[in-house]
Amino acid sequence: MPKCTDGTIDLGRVGRRVIEANFEGGDIGSDGGVLLLRRVDERIGLSRTAAAVLSDPRDPARITHSLRDLLAQRIYGLCCGYEDLNDHDTLRDDLLMQTAVGRVDPLASSPTLSRLETRATRAQAVALHGVLIEQFIANHKSSPDELVLDIDASDVPLHGAQERCEFHAYYDHHCYLPLYVFCGQAMLACVLRRSRIDGAKNAAAVIKLLVQRLRQAWPDARIIVRGDSGFCRQRLLRWCERSGVNYIVGLARNARLEATVQYAEAMLADEYARTGTKQRLIDEFVYAADSWDIERRVITRLEHGSQGNNPRFVVTDLQGDAIQLYERLYCARGEAENRIKEAQLDLFGTRASCHRFASNQLRLLLAALAYTLMQRLRELALKGSELERAAAATIRVRLLKIGAAIVRNTRRVRVLLASHHPLRSVFLSAAQALAP
Repeated sequence: MPKCTDGTIDLGRVGRRVIEANFEGGDIGSDGGVLLLRRVDERIGLSRTAAAVLSDPRDPARITHSLRDLLAQRIYGLCCGYEDLNDHDTLRDDLLMQTAVGRVDPLASSPTLSRLETRATRAQAVALHGVLIEQFIANHKSSPDELVLDIDASDVPLHGAQERCEFHAYYDHHCYLPLYVFCGQAMLACVLRRSRIDGAKNAAAVIKLLVQRLRQAWPDARIIVRGDSGFCRQRLLRWCERSGVNYIVGLARNARLEATVQYAEAMLADEYARTGTKQRLIDEFVYAADSWDIERRVITRLEHGSQGNNPRFVVTDLQGDAIQLYERLYCARGEAENRIKEAQLDLFGTRASCHRFASNQLRLLLAALAYTLMQRLRELALKGSELERAAAATIRVRLLKIGAAIVRNTRRVRVLLASHHPLRSVFLSAAQALAP
């Protein structure tokens, strides 16, 4: 048993020095970097804009926490690693989080935040998707020459009796199947869907809405849709061709495609047997599936190694060298998968714990807003630093999780950050870049 006298805890010795501890250190927090998020939010107006597009059915005379404060509290919490609503029962008294949200009294409790989610509607989801696309457009000072829209789907595991909960054979569990659209590292859409559907369902409709808004902003920009073979559907391809939108989409292998390349594969197999080195070939041909009304250009990448043949097929309406289109354009599609992992794992986009489907869509969008905030932090404040290309979880651990003492009085809030923080220079340069 430690000897405790007058609140002092005896923790042993270091040489001749006695180790003593007490709980008189004052107000200390572990999220000193959350104030950088506040600066980014003020710069881009993310929480303010999101609150403006949402309806608030509460009686204004009885409101203690504004809709903007609720959204900011929730988004900052996700960025700092607080994924559950019950975390906010403690976090609401954290002076750093209060300062970041812009209050000097306790923040919202978990029941208040829960009511925000349980009253979610489909109209709110549409409005918040509008915030994502408007943030993307506002991020560009001039019209881009080209926009590549990456479309992909992923799973959100379910462990309860949520609305529209269904089993998905590929993922081998009950889940939702959200549809994501990215342009570069910016998230433009995250549409929650039930899982027992074609993975390309709603893809054409979502792309159509996004393209309409992008062309309003940038009528001369070239737009390319990129996706894997799960999105090679006649409806999407024909809409792209009618609308002047280019596409490069994976094409699932079948007997006709494999018959078309069998002689090239035999040649690669012979060359591999002769040299013992892996063989690779990129070629092209025209092809029309039975459901297609026209022939389309197909690029094929053939490989033969120790595990045999490994063909890949891509359908596109783009002109240009097949090798360049496949290696530089299509293969870059994998970066969108990394961004989905960041949104789902680092920013808790898989926390679909609500019973109502609309509430889980709101949770997915809150994770998307948190992703947008972290992405803008990278772009506005971390360029040229060692965290310029870091994932959200790395930024959280290395830059946001800074120990700090907080001294607050009627005139100022002093945040005393850890003196020997290893990324002190990065924090200082980020704060300077975000200064008004």
